[in-house]
Amino acid sequence: MATLWQQAWGNPVVRGLVLFSAFRAVYGMGLLVTIYLLATSDALPWWTSLVFLGCSMVFSRWLFRAIKKRWPRLFTPSNGESPSI
Repeated sequence: MATLWQQAWGNPVVRGLVLFSAFRAVYGMGLLVTIYLLATSDALPWWTSLVFLGCSMVFSRWLFRAIKKRWPRLFTPSNGESPSI
């Protein structure tokens, strides 16, 4: 009998949510540091950080899709079944 964690990790929705959350945590920390440096810089106009945030939204979606293509096994059930969702 599988443990609760094994059952949850076998669900592609739960697995995708956990992996996406980890991705956003790491990417978000780098983003916060970069935005802080841009916003507090005297050499750059104030709207530079807004442009960077806009570009970052597009880049993060592209990066996560690339990660999903590179490691598809992370986002599919461990028993080889196709996702039911």
